[in-house]
Amino acid sequence: MFKPIRWKTFWKEFLIIQVGFAIFGFAIATMIRANLGTSAWAVLEVALSKIIGITPGTVTVLMGFLVLLGSLILREKIGWGTLANILSVGPWIDLSLWLIPSVQGNLLLQIPMLLGAIAAMGLASAIYIGVDAGAGPRDSLMLAIRRTTGVSIRVARAIIEVTVVAIGWLLGGPAGIGTLVFAVLIGPSVQAGFKLLKVEPHKPLEPEALVED
Repeated sequence: MFKPIRWKTFWKEFLIIQVGFAIFGFAIATMIRANLGTSAWAVLEVALSKIIGITPGTVTVLMGFLVLLGSLILREKIGWGTLANILSVGPWIDLSLWLIPSVQGNLLLQIPMLLGAIAAMGLASAIYIGVDAGAGPRDSLMLAIRRTTGVSIRVARAIIEVTVVAIGWLLGGPAGIGTLVFAVLIGPSVQAGFKLLKVEPHKPLEPEALVED
C-alpha cells in the first residue's frame, strides 16, 4: 500500500513539494483571514481549533492522520508525499496565520484575498501533485471511497466535503459565501495550475490505475 521512493530524485522532489505545501498553507490561512468563508476542511478544522484550544495548523495535522487511518483501513495506496502533506501543511498554515492580519468590514480587500487564495491553492495543487509522490490524505480517502463503493470521484468528493462543511458549520466554523465561491472555483483553479505548469493528471490519481498496481 506504499509507493516506492525514488531515491535518486528524492531531495529535489522534496524541495519542490515543500514549495507547493507552503503556498497551499498560505492560501488556506489567507482564506481564514479574509473572513468570508473557507474551504470545507478549513471550516471544520478552525471550528475544532476553537473548541479544543489548539492552532488550526495543529488540528490540520491531527485530522490528516485521522483521515489517513481511514484510507489505510480501506486499503488505499499512499506515498511519502502523503505523510509529507500531513506533517507540512499544518505548520505552514500556522506560520501564515501569524503573518497575515485578519480583515473584516473591507470587501475591497477581503474579496481579492479570497480569490487570490483560491488561485494560489490551484497553483500549489499542481506543484505537489506534479511531484507524483502520493495523494494527500483527504484525496486518498476520496479515492478509497470511489474504489470501494463504485461512485464517481465527483460524487465521492461531494459526499466528503458536504459532510465535513456541515459538521464544521454546526460546530461554529467559518462557513460563508466564500465557502460556496471556493467550491465553484477550486476545480477551474487547479485545472489552470495544471495547464500553467504543464502537469498532466497521472495514473496514480485514477482509482482504476491504483487497483491495477
